[in-house]
Amino acid sequence: MLRVAVVGSGPSGVYTAQALLEQSRVPDVRVHVLDRLPTPYGLVRYGVAPDHGKIKSLQSSLRAVLEDERITFVGHVEVGGEGGLSPARLKELYHAVVYCVGAAADRPLAVPGEGLPGSFSATEFVSWYSAHPDAATAGFALRARSAVVVGVGNVAVDVARILARGAAELRGTDVPRAALDALGASRVREVQMVGRRGPSQARFTTKELRELGALPGARITVDGAELALDPACATDPAAPEVPPLPAVVRRNLDVLRGWAARPSAPADDTVRRIRLRFYLRPVELLERDGRVAGVRFARTAPDGAGGVRDTGAHEDIEAQLVLRAVGYRGTPLPGLPFDPVTGTVPHEGGRVLRDGAASPGEYVAGWIKRGPTGVIGSNRSCAKETAASLLADAPLLVGREVSPDPLGALRAEGLRPVEWDGWLSIERAESALGRSLGRGQVKIPDWPGLLDAARGQGSRPGGA
Repeated sequence: MLRVAVVGSGPSGVYTAQALLEQSRVPDVRVHVLDRLPTPYGLVRYGVAPDHGKIKSLQSSLRAVLEDERITFVGHVEVGGEGGLSPARLKELYHAVVYCVGAAADRPLAVPGEGLPGSFSATEFVSWYSAHPDAATAGFALRARSAVVVGVGNVAVDVARILARGAAELRGTDVPRAALDALGASRVREVQMVGRRGPSQARFTTKELRELGALPGARITVDGAELALDPACATDPAAPEVPPLPAVVRRNLDVLRGWAARPSAPADDTVRRIRLRFYLRPVELLERDGRVAGVRFARTAPDGAGGVRDTGAHEDIEAQLVLRAVGYRGTPLPGLPFDPVTGTVPHEGGRVLRDGAASPGEYVAGWIKRGPTGVIGSNRSCAKETAASLLADAPLLVGREVSPDPLGALRAEGLRPVEWDGWLSIERAESALGRSLGRGQVKIPDWPGLLDAARGQGSRPGGA
């Protein structure tokens, strides 16, 4: 029997477990999917916006994999970190270990004032409204009137959209009660989403962009002069000397041009305004009374080589809430090699490299393998490559003696894993919580509530 541990139950981890079963020629494979949280699905549960029901429905396909009798979900098990299982210990328990731990850290702006109250990462904001048990429970400046989101990717679009939505529109989602109440009392009326480069280099998808324009009670504005700075906008796309643009860029530019061409509307405090800004690079967060009061931007322009240059001009934008959404980065896992430049674990075909040589039985998949790129579906091919490498090594791996009962060994060391039945108990508790609030399923947002629910002791509605 080949015993494999997959660390991480998000898409990359689940797809890796699935690929191991589908590609295996080993007669008997058993996979334990470990996670620090007592809940599966990773960023599908805790990163996908609550109003993106279609994407969140991916949980159903991930669930089908985890319910395979050859796979065991093992939640509430820390790997690395203080008191966590070390890679060396995992190698004693399993023939092979695949690390699918993602890229948990957000990239900072690295500008003065970034640490002021009222300044947050988009990751913190997403974790809060997604009910991640590690999330801060309060402190977002939703009584502000103006917010700035730094970044023009899909995460930036998500947080701008949530800020501009009314609570009634989110009531049918699984947003926790405290977050729903806070969003319902929000006084934010203007959200500016700002990028240092032009619209043709923005990372949002057309679907996400169009969703902004479809928000009830919100109005989108785009500065036509900023669009015109982009060579992709200023040049006739039909000219033969112009290289064809990617389809997604063409569609995005069409949407943005349409918004820029609309006549301006009179000010209306009942309407939330979303402004998309380009060619502005943050250089400082401004302070008033000990809190964020705005962002100073340097005006940029195309440099002719695909990048931007500073023009020497500056613009200050008022904001009492600033959310940065400029990308993610992998963090070191104690006991594994790590490349600080790429934020990934060195590997070859998914095989972990130690001092340039493949380390038998150690593998990576997902963002910790390739960096924070691609969409959820990108993890499938990544997982298949890693699974193929592992299974090619299987004849050597199975010859090594490992624990016949890894879960028993974990319990003997004092750990209290949450298995699939415990997760189903959490699901039932969240459904009951939702019914008590007159809503659908509502997430339990805190560690005690989740662990109590997993052990059949119910949730604590007061923390929801």
